[in-house]
Amino acid sequence: MNDARDNRLGDAVSPYLLQHRDNPVNWREWADTTLAEAHALDRPILLSIGYAACHWCHVMAHESFEDEAVAAAMNRDFVNVKVDREERPDIDHLYMTALQAMGEQGGWPMTMFLTPDGQPFFGGTYFPKDARYGRPGFVQVLEAVAKAWREKRADLTTSAGAISGRLSEFLSRSAAPGPLTALDPTGPAARIGQMIDPIQGGLRGAPKFPNAPFMEILARSAFETGSAGHRQAFLKTVRALSLGGIYDHLGGGLHRYSTDERWLVPHFEKMLYDNAQFLRHLGWAYRMTGDDLFRCRIDETIGWLRREMLVEGGGLAASLDADSLNADGHSEEGAYYVWSAAEIDRLLGHRATRFKSAFDVDEAGNWEGHSILHGLHPGAASSDPDFAEERQTLLEARARRPRPGRDDKVLADWNGLMIRSLAEIGGVFGNDDALALARDAFEFVIRRMIVDDRLRHAARAGRTTGLALSSDYGALIQAAVALFTAALDERYLDRARWFADELERWHNDGDGGHYLNAADASDVMIRLRGDQDDAIPGGTALVIEGLAMLAQASGAIEIGERAERAALLAAGRIGQGAAGFPGIVGATGRLRRGSELCVIGTPDDPGFAEMLMKAHQSVDLDRLDLVLADPNRLPEQLPTAAMRPLRRPAAYLCKGRVCHPPLYDSEALAKALSGEKA
Repeated sequence: MNDARDNRLGDAVSPYLLQHRDNPVNWREWADTTLAEAHALDRPILLSIGYAACHWCHVMAHESFEDEAVAAAMNRDFVNVKVDREERPDIDHLYMTALQAMGEQGGWPMTMFLTPDGQPFFGGTYFPKDARYGRPGFVQVLEAVAKAWREKRADLTTSAGAISGRLSEFLSRSAAPGPLTALDPTGPAARIGQMIDPIQGGLRGAPKFPNAPFMEILARSAFETGSAGHRQAFLKTVRALSLGGIYDHLGGGLHRYSTDERWLVPHFEKMLYDNAQFLRHLGWAYRMTGDDLFRCRIDETIGWLRREMLVEGGGLAASLDADSLNADGHSEEGAYYVWSAAEIDRLLGHRATRFKSAFDVDEAGNWEGHSILHGLHPGAASSDPDFAEERQTLLEARARRPRPGRDDKVLADWNGLMIRSLAEIGGVFGNDDALALARDAFEFVIRRMIVDDRLRHAARAGRTTGLALSSDYGALIQAAVALFTAALDERYLDRARWFADELERWHNDGDGGHYLNAADASDVMIRLRGDQDDAIPGGTALVIEGLAMLAQASGAIEIGERAERAALLAAGRIGQGAAGFPGIVGATGRLRRGSELCVIGTPDDPGFAEMLMKAHQSVDLDRLDLVLADPNRLPEQLPTAAMRPLRRPAAYLCKGRVCHPPLYDSEALAKALSGEKA
């Protein structure tokens, strides 16, 4: 890099930003000082947002940001800012909403042009270096925007101000409380059900995303109302995800999405948040059906987490890249994961024929001359365990290939989601590996992501970055409660209470609702609500469910009132549009119908195992299950803490702080749980 360059990403925490530290572009990180520099230079801001595992982000980087001529045009006319959407989801949310308000399709890389105040006036996603795909070349775009800034600035600033005003109204608005009945899942479930692909599962068309918040609404409808159609839609989707090429049949774990309509060809990146939600859904599906396919996928995905996603200290990395080096040494999407028939013949020998038939491998391949392993075709094996040895052989061979890049930053909210999933799997299925992973990841957050008594959003290599968002607090409250439920260690509840208090300190809006970004976050022009969902529930949804879970686990009435107030205010903001906010709809389930089940006993007590089996087979997303030998281990404010059964095992079912008489046999418990659902 020559001395004339002024790229300031060399000290970034984010691996994505570090990927761009040697670009000839004079990149800055997003900060108050960057906005001040744009003012001082009287230049517009060119904001580029992406993430480390993003294929088209890499394409645009190689084509444009590594090109001297393109960089010269950027450096001459703009203050260039590079943002990792995972490190700054508040910035990404703000400008993605602006881009969509401009009538553009959202996606990454996102390219936005802003006034020095941060107000957006033009944008797009991927721009090729030279005009193609029906899109203008990037240099053409740069020159046109620079000319407009010089010659029509008044028009641009007027337009930017109008856009910003609409963004503020949409993303930061307040409203009087609305009724919780407005958040009933019946209407949203019916609407989502109409969007489901009846053959392939998931939403109709391509590309196909897991759409976890939508799938949870279908699951809730199935569990709450007994809707057979929604039960089938949920199970069909989880089964398709488990069998399709979107799932890694050798190493475990779910890829980001499928580029086709039948889940065959994935976009090969793997994200921690997708797999956190996938694990929960697998757990529900197994409990509903007893199908070993789902149990197998649980174990494999946990194995993938331990093998590939652990960072030093116990945290869990954000993602794996879609791209890696192929046999010719060139970067190629999916190169790490695909196979040829010849490779499998060489590695498996006489065992190859059955394996190839089961996983749709032939000479022609099923994708661009390669084969993606999957189980969607008619010749697929009904279950994978028969091929455990073959899959292990291929997995070991694959490990010798150049690996996809790993974004090893630890994100508080994504880790919170995964910790909750692992703790629930560990508690219900007795999976010690899952519970150990959950505990270690939680300890990482506590030890390494709280600096000067303040939670941070991201951590990597001994450093932290970004003030925590409301979504971080909500997800970590859920994680702490789930760990308490699994381990009955009240220190987790203490930490959940601390998170809840910090949430109120930094994010309360004064009326009982919350903003996504903290009160002292000075580099965002709008305080965002966080009502909208992305691939995961939005900040408002995570907060409502986190507080509701904490109220259930602790018995603290005041915490429950906080959750209800936040939900009522969200209902007022949403109005009649509940179907567009599945995260909030799902989160308020605990306020509408939450219950607690306390099973007292030990494995030595006759009938204890049968009682637990009945509890696990009755899936209720709003029920908090506690299993223990001694009621003295429960928080004093819980109604069940005062219960002393005449014999063990015994089960207490409580709702609205009222507990029913103890149940002493599994059939009585099954009947009570069934009656509660009805």
